[in-house]
Amino acid sequence: MDITANKKQTAFRLDSDLLDRLKVEAKKANRSLNNYVECVLMDSVYKEPNETTKAAIEEAKTGRYAGKVDMTNYDAFIKSIEDIE
Repeated sequence: MDITANKKQTAFRLDSDLLDRLKVEAKKANRSLNNYVECVLMDSVYKEPNETTKAAIEEAKTGRYAGKVDMTNYDAFIKSIEDIE
């Protein structure tokens, strides 16, 4: 299997405190600084779910398979959860 990443080298100017914080967070996550920053940026840019996920969300909202959860207030929520079981 040929997995080739289409990546371009780039440079950014970052506040030194921000860079230090990113390095700390990358180390905590056991990632390289580059990988950590790339993941953080991807998470902030690609928030829209794909078509399969959108379909699953819509299916879950209908309650067709598990029942419908009433989120209008706490008591209704608890009752609807109990009704499912």
